Amino acid sequence: MADAPIIIDEKKCAGCGKCVKGCGFGALSMVEAPGVNKLGRLAQVDPAACKACSACVSACPFKAITEVKREVNGTKGLEDYKDIWVFAEQTGGTVAEVAYELLSKGIELKAQRGEGCRLAAVVLGHNLSEEVKRSLVAAGADLVYCVDAPELADYEANVYVDAVAQLVERHKPEVILAGATAIGRAFFARVAVKVRTGLTADCTMLKVESTKNKDTGAMQMLLHQTRPAFGGNIMATIMTPNHRPQMATVRPKVFKKLPPSKDPSSGEIIAEALKLIAPKTRLKGVSRDSDAVDVSAHDILVSGGRGMKKPENFQVLARLAKLLGGEVSCSRACVDAGWCKADRQVGQTGKTVAPKLYLCFGISGAIQHLEGIRGADTIIAVNTDPNAPIFGVADLGVIGDAMETANALIKALEERGGAAVA
Repeated sequence: MADAPIIIDEKKCAGCGKCVKGCGFGALSMVEAPGVNKLGRLAQVDPAACKACSACVSACPFKAITEVKREVNGTKGLEDYKDIWVFAEQTGGTVAEVAYELLSKGIELKAQRGEGCRLAAVVLGHNLSEEVKRSLVAAGADLVYCVDAPELADYEANVYVDAVAQLVERHKPEVILAGATAIGRAFFARVAVKVRTGLTADCTMLKVESTKNKDTGAMQMLLHQTRPAFGGNIMATIMTPNHRPQMATVRPKVFKKLPPSKDPSSGEIIAEALKLIAPKTRLKGVSRDSDAVDVSAHDILVSGGRGMKKPENFQVLARLAKLLGGEVSCSRACVDAGWCKADRQVGQTGKTVAPKLYLCFGISGAIQHLEGIRGADTIIAVNTDPNAPIFGVADLGVIGDAMETANALIKALEERGGAAVA
């Protein structure tokens, strides 16, 4: 059809239906067409359902399907956009750990991008210390763009969006990365809208690689942004060939934080003077949940799943976690059942963690949960099902009852007076 992203050549279509099987969006169907071919049917596309993914183009063995070439309205002067930026989120003069993790990854991406690429950190705030700025250099930044203004004393989304958008317009970065934190999620997507580019959220893998632009045919060094899709059942790699900057957010603990690798005095600190918009809201006070737990900050996690059977049994895990010097976490099933608070949830829709020890009881290992623990150094799993997916990633697997095993561990540790994991 004329308004669809693809064209079906009726003279070449053999009615085999392979394109229908290859379409993941149900946009193709077969219609009766007596006499046009041996099977008497043709492929038909629903323009509203077609996502222009091109899967049908490669699925058709008769080359009967082609893409509609459309005018590319991307960012002008793509060649002017250079460097990789990391948004260094800070609160009260303390830089978020995810910023250092992204700088560590940025060192790798900079090497992949090649000569002429610099790694920069962007930090916003008021009365920022020299120590904060230099810590970003020590973590790998070649230069630090610092916007120090009274309007940035406290986080306010509108002002943050304005500041970063102005910096993008002034310096034209090729890539910007930010942590998928409460602050990063709240304003970073709005920056992408402001500068008219795309954003891939919650990436689990990033790499820069020479890639052919299917619109222009030119080879480009593009950021490959990989994230879980369709409920975590597949991993989708997304690219932004025609717009700049290429923007992505990454959850804390997805990438490893490397030790400081540079002389803190070696980088360049650039103080940026910007005329910022007035904040639309004012921070009157901060109230924190005294029971809130950041499970991603702990080196030892004792995690429970549906196999714990009832919420009272999590008291046993709490005793075990205390003996080990760790904290209790859980799977999504336990949060949905009301057994645990959401801040303890580990997985794709919870926290991404990277503890030294992840000890899990009654967790089967759905792909969404496994995605959240991929950074753990050692995983010990206890489950009654020998075929549970969790055993596929565990360093040590115990086929047994969660409660019996947990109580046995508690007894052994109490006899030894507790234990610490080095």
